[in-house]
Amino acid sequence: MKMKEEIHKICERYSIVNYTINEDGSIDVCGNVNLSERGLDKLPVKFRKVIGYFDCYKNKLTSLEGCPDRIGGNFNCSSNKLTSLEGGPERVGGYFECGGNKLTSLEGGPKTVDGGFYCSFNKLTSLVGGPKTVGGNFNCSFNKLTSLLGGPDRVGGNFNCSDNELTLLVGCPKEVGGDFNCHNNELTSLVGGPKTVGRDFDCSSNELTSLDGCSEKVGGHFDCSHNRLTSLEGCPKRVGGDFGCYSNNLNTLEGCPKRVDGDFNCGDNNLISLEGCPEKVGGNVLCYNNGNLPKHIMENPNAEVQKIHRKNKLKILLD
Repeated sequence: MKMKEEIHKICERYSIVNYTINEDGSIDVCGNVNLSERGLDKLPVKFRKVIGYFDCYKNKLTSLEGCPDRIGGNFNCSSNKLTSLEGGPERVGGYFECGGNKLTSLEGGPKTVDGGFYCSFNKLTSLVGGPKTVGGNFNCSFNKLTSLLGGPDRVGGNFNCSDNELTLLVGCPKEVGGDFNCHNNELTSLVGGPKTVGRDFDCSSNELTSLDGCSEKVGGHFDCSHNRLTSLEGCPKRVGGDFGCYSNNLNTLEGCPKRVDGDFNCGDNNLISLEGCPEKVGGNVLCYNNGNLPKHIMENPNAEVQKIHRKNKLKILLD
């Protein structure tokens, strides 16, 4: 155990104030601790409890030994050389940031995070051991994940698993309060994806051939561009923002949403007509670079959509 005089000197050196020294030589801090960018390869003192935030960002830490057991605010250990979260806090009242390390596992991390959880830019192959409940955003992008099994059951904010090696969404949370981003993976299907998404849904730049398993309602934008879709069957029934299905292999719009509150972009496909387009589009219809569409339709798609709707309404009346 460090002598009290030595602990006082360490706290003075690192501007740690409002602390209490415990019998085991650890300290409790009634306030914040900022140890960022100090060139540390280990923490200078054992912490037990910190009421405010704890920041050890951008050091040379290879271990979280000495971290507080409980932190009332945010915890940031990003941009270090960590390969494990063992020794880290068990409960964090704010966000937990461990991005930019060399983590291959989330074992040893907190089970509950009241704020966001950010573990992007690591070497994770699994989410097993991570938190089950995340009140804010969850970001595991830019890893080597092939599965979302072991991830959180519910995310109150955004869920970002983009730029991984996922082929399936099985294991992802069923409810996402904010954005859902699975952009730039190797997905061929959305089966296992969230049932509800509060805002944007981005599944662009994958290998999708079907939208089966997609959320029925998306509160914001929906982007399924740059895939291999030949059909829009299975897509959301209603989209609260823009709908982008450009740069696919579509030759029909059948199955597309009934209502799109923003723009509807179906450019760069193989469409031969705009039949099947949404019944209501709040913004503009874009259908550029569809070589089989007549030029006048590509130049003024909104007029063509209105014409189709008038024809459909007349057909209903006659039937």
